[in-house]
Order: sequence, then C-alpha cells, then structure tokens
Amino acid sequence: MQLLLIHSDFIEFEAKRPTKMAEEIDDQAKKGRLEEALCAFIAVEKFDEDDPEAVIAEGAKQITDVAGQVHAARIMLYPYAHLSPNLSTPATAIKILKGLQETLSGNFEVMRAPFGWYKAFTLSCKGHPLSELSRSIKLGEGEVVSEALKSEAKAVSYWKVMDLNGDLIDADKFDFKGHDNLKKFTNYEISKARAVDKVPPHVELMRRLELVDYEPGSDPGNMRYYPKGRMVKSLLENLVLDKAADMGAMEVETPIMYDMEHPTLKKYLDRFPARQYQIEADKKKLFLRFAACFGQFLMGHDMTISYKAMPLKMFEITRYSFRREQRGELVGIRRLRAFTMPDMHTLTRDMLSATEEFRKQYLASIAVLKEVGLNLDDYEVAIRFTKDFYSENKEFIKSLVDIVGKPVLIEMWDERFFYFVLKFEFNFVDTLDKASALSTVQIDVENAARYDISYIDEAGEKKQPILLHCSPSGAIERVMYALLEKAAREAEEGKLPMLQTWLSPTQVRIIPVAERHQARAFEIAGELGFRTDIDERDETVGKKIRDAGREWIPYVVVIGDEELSSGQLTVTVRADSTPKVPAKAKMSIEDLRKRIAAETAGKPWRRLPMPVKLSERPKFI
Repeated sequence: MQLLLIHSDFIEFEAKRPTKMAEEIDDQAKKGRLEEALCAFIAVEKFDEDDPEAVIAEGAKQITDVAGQVHAARIMLYPYAHLSPNLSTPATAIKILKGLQETLSGNFEVMRAPFGWYKAFTLSCKGHPLSELSRSIKLGEGEVVSEALKSEAKAVSYWKVMDLNGDLIDADKFDFKGHDNLKKFTNYEISKARAVDKVPPHVELMRRLELVDYEPGSDPGNMRYYPKGRMVKSLLENLVLDKAADMGAMEVETPIMYDMEHPTLKKYLDRFPARQYQIEADKKKLFLRFAACFGQFLMGHDMTISYKAMPLKMFEITRYSFRREQRGELVGIRRLRAFTMPDMHTLTRDMLSATEEFRKQYLASIAVLKEVGLNLDDYEVAIRFTKDFYSENKEFIKSLVDIVGKPVLIEMWDERFFYFVLKFEFNFVDTLDKASALSTVQIDVENAARYDISYIDEAGEKKQPILLHCSPSGAIERVMYALLEKAAREAEEGKLPMLQTWLSPTQVRIIPVAERHQARAFEIAGELGFRTDIDERDETVGKKIRDAGREWIPYVVVIGDEELSSGQLTVTVRADSTPKVPAKAKMSIEDLRKRIAAETAGKPWRRLPMPVKLSERPKFI
C-alpha cells in the first residue's frame, strides 16, 4: 500500500462518472467535504493481496499516528491509483478501503471517496512541516503480523482517569491541573502518535558520553555499546537480576529462536501484539523471540510442580529480544528492534493469589525503579483491564492507585483482545512528550491451558495455574534512555546532569596539576579503589576539569603542591554543584572512600571499563 497524507484546511470531491470497476454507491455518496481533515490518498497494491487484514491494521496505525501528530480529528480516505504501477484487484482494494474506514471510525470522523469513479476534487493543504507525508507499507518476508495486532487496531478503548477517590472520570473531562505529565501521557496514548519527528535529547547524550551509538552495519534498531555503555548496561542488568532473586525467582536461560510451526507456539504468536523477525534454516521457518515466554512456558510444561512450590517464579534477562518495530518509531534507545528484557513469569494457584502476587510485583517494580534513579514523580501509571475484571475487582484496582498516591490513566475494553485481563505499566514521558513503558505486570488467563502447564494440589489433583508476566524494570535500554532524558530535563531546570555514583563509568577522576604530581595521583588511585582514573594528558588543568564535567564525573580530585604538602584532597562534588558554582571540599582519602562506599552500598559493581590513564584511551566518537 502507498499512502500520501495531506493535512488540509478542507477537501471536497464529486464523483462524475463510473469506470468498469466502480463500486456501486448511492447518490448521497457521490459528493463529500471535510473541514480540517487529514486526507489519505491510497493505492492498494498487488503485494497487499497476501494479507489484507494485516495491511488494514498497519494502514490504520500509520494514518492514526500521523493524525495524532497533526491533531486531526477527521480523515478522508481517497483511492488514488496514480501512487503505484502495481495495483491490486478492485475487490481487494475495496475490501481494504472499507476495512480502513471501519477500523478508523472508532476514533475519528471518517469519510471515504468511492472506488473506481472519475472524480473531481479540491484540496487546501495547510503547508506546515508535517502537512505532506508519505508512507509505504509492505508486509512481506521477515515480518509476521499477529492476529492480536490486527485486533488491537480495531479494539475500542474506553479512556478514563481514576482519581484518588477511586472514581473513574472520562479522560476528556478530567481536570489535569497539577498533573501535566499525566495529561501528556494521556494525549500520547489516545492519539497513538508513536512516530518521532525530532531527535530527543538522550541521543546526543548517549553519543557524547560514549555509551551507545547506531550500528550502520545492522538492521535499524540494533545498537553498538561502547565500553562505558556496556558497563552501565551490565550494572543495570545485575541490579534487576539481584532484585528478581530477592523476589524468589529462579534464573533460567532459553533459546532465542523457535519453530513457527510448533503447534503451541504458532497459537501464541497470534495472541501477542508484536511483529516478529522470521528466518529459515534446514527447511524450517523460525522466528526470533520477542520475550522469554516461549522458553519458560515450554519449561513449565515439562515440570512437575507441587502446590507447595507456589507461587513459582522463573526469570531470565534476554539479551536479546527482537521486535520489528516501525522505522518511524526507531530513535536512539527509546524504541529498539533488539533489546534486553528482564522477563519473569509466575505460576499462581488461582485468581485470588494472582492478584495478591500482582500487588507484590507492583510494589517491587516501584522499588526497582527507585533503585535505578527513577522516582514516582518521574513516570505515569497506566492500568488496563476488561470491564468484567474491573466489575469484580474494583477495590483491588483502587488499592493500586492508593499505592502511588496520584491519578492514573485507565484503559478499559468491553472484551478481552489479548491473553491478559489486567496489566499495568509505568510510563516515562520525555521532553518530546513521548511515553515509553518501563515496568509492567500482566495477569495471563490463556497460556497455562495453551502450554498445558499444571500443578498438583493438596488432594493430589492436577490443576492449571494463573500466570503472571513481569518485567520489574522494563527493557534495560529503555531504563538508560529514561535516565538520560531525566538528566536532560534537569539540565534544562538549571541543575547539573549526572548518573548516580554506582552507575557512573568513572566514579573519581584525579587530575595532577603537573608531571611531578603524577606519582601521588597513582598512589591515591590505588588507596581509594572504586572506578578511579587519572587524566595525565598534556592539557591544561582547566580543560581537564571541563572534560570531566562533560563526562558527568561525580568526584574530581585535583592534585597540586598544596595537596602534596597537606595530604588532604581538594574534591569537586558534582551532586552538590551548580552549573556556575562548583562545590569544592577538603577531605582525606578515607573520607572520600567512605562517601563513595555509602553511595554504592548494596549496588552491583564492575571495574573501570577503560584504561586508567586517559592518554591510553581511544576515542569512539
């Protein structure tokens, strides 16, 4: 399918004369006009005949995304054969156009110009930067679109906000005063405008700090990690792994590819709202995993489980999970095609124990994000459920709102489209007003039966559990993105951006004033420990201090004649500094050591990821 999307002041058309392939219409449908509309000129192609439903789902998503970007509430669907030389049959074209109209009508005022007629039209284009866009949709080899994604495109959501009284208020009637971030998140979710038209701040930061970069030799959304970035990523992985162990989870490891024709997996593929990578080997069609569900559920099928083991938790950090996200959504490390997902699955005895465990994992996710440096004020909460689940669990839902102590966004469905009846996400809203899900937990009511997972109860009878899917932090890369975006926001507020000391690639930078001070610098580094490096380059002290600032070094120690004679250190403490006033303190090596030890207590640790001497380091960017 080819799309030409024009944001208009108005568009009007009149059908003049039918061609041999014209659809039958009544006189009323021969004319139409829409004010302030997004006009979608559409050519349905031969390629689209393989899976019209998938094309409808993706076409509706692309049109919805652009409508959200330009804030259009009306859409004109206009068949326009001139966009492609490789057109589908008229029957397929009409089917897809009608499908788009039906799908989009749930959220927009939609008008469709008739297919196969010679038409006159008048259009006034607004002329802003986003008023003329094109999209090419080709769902072919390497991309599998699940039935869940197709259902998601057609799903009707009821958007509400639950306040601290437990009242459900229509999102468009809620007073967002004092809840600006929630308003941005709500607008993002309802508009479904996922595409990014501007580079977010974290992209410049991830490159300047030499953490992460694009990999031109790979598929988009697959990144390269430099030594500093690999270390930060590893520390976050280890923290979440430790927290999962504290929650009672057993760590496992499962394959990254699976047989598409495996009967159980084939059914699950269609229930998960994600696009898959597909590969072929030994005449088999395989797909790359997009979560750890498959391996853990297949493992659960083969296990013998007693009620005494419940709730039973398995955990894996998948490096990597793969999803074929849309190109317009790929930017920096916010949304990727290959990502590291901490993935825990819990087997519970029944719905009562499932909701109890859900609450525990909700609290644990809040604690995990706090550990990495993201507080409740840094993200918004979304809770999604079916009407039936809500009617039976109103007090439970309200208790989740009470825990966070602020209004949350609610998405409710008349019927269940996916495998879960309840889920939450903690969503970070960045400086471009784009939201990204971090922690999540879902109550799964399908897959125990699908995978034939069972446990033995007190009476010796076989029972099927209720499953929970949990990522205590969300994708590790997305946590890094959120930390960088938060730092960028703090910089805009006049604060010095930084990572927590335990996450900083270099925790202490020692700057000898002259060559005669270098020996003492190395002695101090040895006594201090931690991730301490030495800037002995042939540069001015001023430049070295500026460079340390650009790297967000938490502690910078300058060693000159005074420090040699006194034995005391002159330390610039970044956390206490402002952009114009560095906070300097005199302290002993032991004082500094104790301060860093307190800031890193209970956190994972890794050694310095680069040579100690800055003169021996390569520049990656």
